[in-house]
Amino acid sequence: MYKIKMFDNVKKINYFNWNAWTVFVIAIAFLISAPVLFILSSIFSDTGEIWSHLASTVLPRYLLNSFILMVGVGCGVVIIGVGAAWLVTMCRFPGSRIFEWAMLLPLATPAYILAYTYTELLEFYGPVQMWLREVFGWASVSDYWFPEIRSMGGAIALLTLTLYPYVYLLTRVAFLEQSTCTLEASRSLGCNPWRSFYKIALPLARPAIMAGLALALMETLNDFGTVQYFGVETFTTGIYRTWFGMGERVAAAQLAAVLMLFILWLILLELWSRRQAKYYQTSSQYQKLQQFHLGGMRGIVSLFACLLPVLLGFLLPAGLLLEMTIAESAESFRGKFWSYASHSLILAGITAVFAVAIALIMAYGVRLNRNLGMRLSTRIAAMGYAVPGSVIAVGILIPIGAVDNIIDSFMRSIFGISTGLLFSGTITALVFAYLVRFMAVAFGAVESSLLKIKPSLDDASRSLGYGPTKTLVKVHAPMMWGGLLTGAMLTFVDVMKELPATMVIRPFNFDTLAVRVYNLASDERLTEAAGPALAIVLVGIIPVILLSLKIAKSRQY
Repeated sequence: MYKIKMFDNVKKINYFNWNAWTVFVIAIAFLISAPVLFILSSIFSDTGEIWSHLASTVLPRYLLNSFILMVGVGCGVVIIGVGAAWLVTMCRFPGSRIFEWAMLLPLATPAYILAYTYTELLEFYGPVQMWLREVFGWASVSDYWFPEIRSMGGAIALLTLTLYPYVYLLTRVAFLEQSTCTLEASRSLGCNPWRSFYKIALPLARPAIMAGLALALMETLNDFGTVQYFGVETFTTGIYRTWFGMGERVAAAQLAAVLMLFILWLILLELWSRRQAKYYQTSSQYQKLQQFHLGGMRGIVSLFACLLPVLLGFLLPAGLLLEMTIAESAESFRGKFWSYASHSLILAGITAVFAVAIALIMAYGVRLNRNLGMRLSTRIAAMGYAVPGSVIAVGILIPIGAVDNIIDSFMRSIFGISTGLLFSGTITALVFAYLVRFMAVAFGAVESSLLKIKPSLDDASRSLGYGPTKTLVKVHAPMMWGGLLTGAMLTFVDVMKELPATMVIRPFNFDTLAVRVYNLASDERLTEAAGPALAIVLVGIIPVILLSLKIAKSRQY
């Protein structure tokens, strides 16, 4: 009887701890997802004639331009990403080992920085066209034709160059994890390398390809700097114009809601396309990959096929930025450059710490109690990555502004004191927006690291008298230090590059490097923007190195 009572007490203690963690995790998830839920609810708000005016004038153009941009970028990233992943994984040609990690380098360069750089390079008074006029003796623009960089085609090309690494990364991992036995069986049945790729490897990698494509398309819809600079009217620019140009916050929220529904439709369309299809390996044995050695012309073609996106997406713009920064070093780093850099570092550092801490709490809460409510809450909290930064900014500022007004009215009526804006346009609101936007990044890294820890360690810790919290701090956290650091680093770099949310929410006179680059480029002061832009690119190289090392170890050759 004594032993049974002790066992019952332990069960009650564990049950109490699980309930506490469940409530805590659900509360955090609701707080993180509140801006997104607010945006969805605003679609039913009454805006009078404003919404009907937008729907009859600019909304069709926003829809069409966004759709064209997504189709163009989607085709580009799939062709480059899947092709490069297959070449560097299954083939050997000159430089293939280098391209395994070099193909990720464009991930370090935000698309808006590429837009400013290539505009400086390719416009009428840029070095390329000036060289062409000098060589061929052309006097004016009427003497020759040159593609317009500030166009829909230019936006598609530059977004493709910066976003194809999403597809390349996930597809390469999928190819590395495929069973060699499956590919060898196809070869024994008479399939040549191309047929094995098309019939076997590509269908098995489809989930990874679609996941990478979804990330690329979400980033395409999130982009603000590139499309605004090139004059392409999309939902993101429309939200910004409706908010600040027309002063219509509710209408801006409804535009954001339409954009969210558009994204949700894309996700559901991809899920419907797969329906009941399953993608399994036929063998669990992973042997050394039988790679194809490409020599002669095939090797040269493969070399240039991999070199071109790296050259155009990273080496050329980074080299041009470096040249402009050195040439104008006195202008690049003088004045408030270090102030902008410190603002970016402070925001990124604070967000990274909070994001990893919250992600750790949510992931551990799911580990303690894997019921439907816990899993659903964490997934909802992590859905902010699928929502553009401008949408999140609208979903934060409107309710926070209402709270500020309520507090101000209360303080005026009771104490005769005006509190002003306590939360709107503050660092607190901006960090919260970053957490909503990038929680999925930190949560993914933390959850994958926590899943590698055997559940038996939890039981051993409990047998030694440690509760759930102490087990997390004393046992799990030290073992998953690498995952925590990776999540913090990825979040840090994403915050450094984020432009739309920062543009809308940032406090007065609190610009970051990203905002500084945007303002200088908008004023056609691209030379002065080179230094801050290069700093963002250099910081972005850090996760590229981490990702390269990680996928290199995913399978031993």
